[in-house]
Amino acid sequence: MILYGTSLSPYVRKVLVALAEKGVDAEHRPCFFHDPNEAFQAASPLGKIPAIEDQGFKLADSSAILFYIEANHPSPALLPTEAKARGRAIWFDKFGDTELFPSLIKPFFHRVVMPKLQGKPGDEAVVKTALTEELPKLYDYLEAQVDGPYLVGGAFSIADISVTTGFHNLKLAGEQVDAGRWPKLAAYVAATLERPSFMKAVAAPTN
Repeated sequence: MILYGTSLSPYVRKVLVALAEKGVDAEHRPCFFHDPNEAFQAASPLGKIPAIEDQGFKLADSSAILFYIEANHPSPALLPTEAKARGRAIWFDKFGDTELFPSLIKPFFHRVVMPKLQGKPGDEAVVKTALTEELPKLYDYLEAQVDGPYLVGGAFSIADISVTTGFHNLKLAGEQVDAGRWPKLAAYVAATLERPSFMKAVAAPTN
């Protein structure tokens, strides 16, 4: 399997973590959005990351890729089989991707991507809005959902991967969850990011 995408991306990191959890080897080819590489473009027609090629089979989108990996390498399971747990795991995957990520990424984009990768000044007003207005209500929700080391079914799953992956980018932007205000969430995020699979994914090449 070939995995396209920079490990700076939370979405690429989702796949790297899943591969590490399952002990599946893959050739990682770091690249950014809309990379002109023909092989990448063939795997991701919209130019988004991550994308994979597995013995001629091509697929883009982090969630689609995780479900594909789960079907081919079912052990250890990252998708619960019990109906309610599976439904919640898929919900948290969507929540992480579409609700949490857009706000979590703003400090990273304006403090890291723009000044360090694009040579442009970031907008701290956007960062402040994300930190003080957007993220607190999402943190409140997650604080109420955290009840132990895992979000769903008493085991590490796609839910934990998808919800936690963006917090590494927040850390790179010099921010973290306020443990005084959201103690359960802060402890949960810290412990999840310290899993060997996340550590391996974070250490993967960025370009």
